[in-house]
Parts: sequence; C-alpha cells; structure tokens
Amino acid sequence: MHVLRPQFRIEEQRALEFAARRGFGVIVAADERGPRASHVPFVLCERDGCAIVQAHFTAKNPLVSLADGNRRFLLIVAGDDAYISNDWYSSRDNVSTWLYEAVHLSGVAHLRGLDQNRGHGDALLAASEARLPKQPWDLAQMEGGKRESMLAAICVVDIVVDQIEGQAKLNQHKPDADHVAVANQLARSQESGHRRLARKMKALRPELGYELR
Repeated sequence: MHVLRPQFRIEEQRALEFAARRGFGVIVAADERGPRASHVPFVLCERDGCAIVQAHFTAKNPLVSLADGNRRFLLIVAGDDAYISNDWYSSRDNVSTWLYEAVHLSGVAHLRGLDQNRGHGDALLAASEARLPKQPWDLAQMEGGKRESMLAAICVVDIVVDQIEGQAKLNQHKPDADHVAVANQLARSQESGHRRLARKMKALRPELGYELR
C-alpha cells in the first residue's frame, strides 16, 4: 500500500483491530496467468507471536493450490469511503478527492488439513454472529450429516502476516475550516457510511465547532 501522507498511516495494532472488526475482505495472489482474487470472510488470531488470517475457499477455487507454504497472499480490507467535491471545502481551489479507510495484510499462505475445518467454522461463526443483536447460531445446531458434508467441501488457508499496512485518509492535512466544512457535509448525507466518516473526522478534532454532534 502506498501511504499518501504520514498522518494518514494507521498504526499496526489499530490496523489489525480494524481488520478484525470488519471480518470481510479480498484475498489476492498471483499465478503464471496473473492475479487471482476472492471476496471472503475471515478471522484473525495470534499464534506464536504472529498475526494469522484464516479464511476458507471452495475446493475448486484457484487460490487453494497457490497456498503452498511459499507464495504470498494479500488481504485487502476496506472500510467506509466517500467522494468529496471540491466545492464542499471552505477555502477555494481544492481538488476533489475520496476519503476512505483501508488495511492491507500480507504474508505466506499455508493450506490447513481437513481436521482444521470444524475449528475454523466455529471461530468464523462466533465472530460473525457476535456482530448481530441476537442469540448466536452455531454449527452444533445443524443436522450432523449436513454439517460434515458442508465442512468437507471447504479448504482452510492460514496467512501468516508479516506486513501490516493501513491508511485512514480523513482530511488530516487540511486546515480546520476545511475539515469542519467537509465533516458537516458528510454528516448530512443519507448514507450511513458517510456519517460514520464524519464522526471519525470530528473525533480527530473534537474541539472544533460542527453543525451536528
């Protein structure tokens, strides 16, 4: 990831926390034909002092054969984003831009044995169900034969993370008046992602006067 400005960089531990909260991203690797990518849910854990991204693919996914213990995989985790028009700023002659948050995690990928599938399924469901305001559902509630058939159809991959890159482009480099003007515009938006970005911008400079708190 090319970090545009030092003040946009997300510190590594916060980047891992961001990725864990999102729990969904794009895994990319390349073979002799070029890039391969899949959109996947994942879980993050720590093993032997290393961050591990664990995800699964269907057996026919070309990424499975690339998880050979030597090839590097990249996980891209995107957060909210918003287009910013140049006339939203308080000052003149700004350039239209895009605000966003994103984290890249990369490392060597390893294919796990089938005996790991149930543990992965349990961990992934626990993390995903915890995001919902209800009693968690788990694999124990599924009919046994159906559960084992489903688990046998997936391939679990670990990415041993050795590079953590994150960027939160939230107008940190702009003067206070421009920062407030853009945050106010996003706060008025009908899109919930825009409003979340506005709240994060306000948290960066809480002492300023905004239209909406």
